[in-house]
Amino acid sequence: MLPAEIAQAVKRIQFVTGKDVADVMAGAYVSVFKGRGMEFDEVRPYVPGDDVRAIDWNVTARTGEAHVKRFVEERELTVMLLVDISASQEFGSGRRSKLEAAAELSALLALSATSNDDKVGLLLFHGEADLYIPPRKGSKHALRVIREVLARGGSEPATVQQKRMITEWPGMVRRWWQQFRSKRTSAAAAANTGAGRATSIGAALEFCRKVLPRRTVLFLISDFVDENYLDVLRHASRKHDVVAALVTDPREQQMPPAGLVTLVDAETGATRLVDTQSATFRDELAKVAAQRHVALTDALRASRIDLVTFDASGSMVDPLLRFFRERKRGRR
Repeated sequence: MLPAEIAQAVKRIQFVTGKDVADVMAGAYVSVFKGRGMEFDEVRPYVPGDDVRAIDWNVTARTGEAHVKRFVEERELTVMLLVDISASQEFGSGRRSKLEAAAELSALLALSATSNDDKVGLLLFHGEADLYIPPRKGSKHALRVIREVLARGGSEPATVQQKRMITEWPGMVRRWWQQFRSKRTSAAAAANTGAGRATSIGAALEFCRKVLPRRTVLFLISDFVDENYLDVLRHASRKHDVVAALVTDPREQQMPPAGLVTLVDAETGATRLVDTQSATFRDELAKVAAQRHVALTDALRASRIDLVTFDASGSMVDPLLRFFRERKRGRR
């Protein structure tokens, strides 16, 4: 997209999602994610009536006076959006591509977090981590997150703006990013020769493991056209609150009869000539798609990781609200 087109798309998404956030999303978001833990606030002198289990024995021994630890309900969250911008995400048979749907979903989540004074960050990835924006607060920051999701689809190396941003990161994060990119670039180049941008969910989660020291709500937004990532995903879910957001397109489940069609795998470059008039082909396509979805659902359920499925041609709000309601009731 050109800069003017990106700005127009951001305004459209902001307009579409703004009312949803104000009317329905904010309340649902708060009820599901707020107050999920306790964080340390202070140590103060013991007063009659305090729970003796809260006594800080180290401070008590050091001062000679009984002190207790005070905890408060954790209110501020960090929300991290991991958005897949691999080549397969650019497919779309309806009014928008899967990447555009991912951008709208990212807008809903980013604006919901911002409206509740939470931090929101972004990691765009394909065969490697492509762009990292550390979590921050504020509506301007949320709009930047939306803009980057739209802008980076189809882009390649880091821009001058991105390089300047990297120099502003904390030293540890900056060093890890540079090491990570150096290590992943050669592997990705070898794997993607002659093909589009492949997907590596594992690489994205590996990066988050290094740069997110505190528990974070991770929204992994992808079509999950990838393999060998489940172990890394399970490991991430032990530390973070992981929500898998699967973005699909109707034509990935059902192909209309349109005669001979050459299909191209966007991530490998492989081509295949198929006869879409064949009922056998269409039935097999639907069967494989259904099996893939069931396998993903079962694997995530076994790992106690939430899965929300979004149709790129439909609403982003309705599935998200259903997920919030089910999660509030304790269904996983």
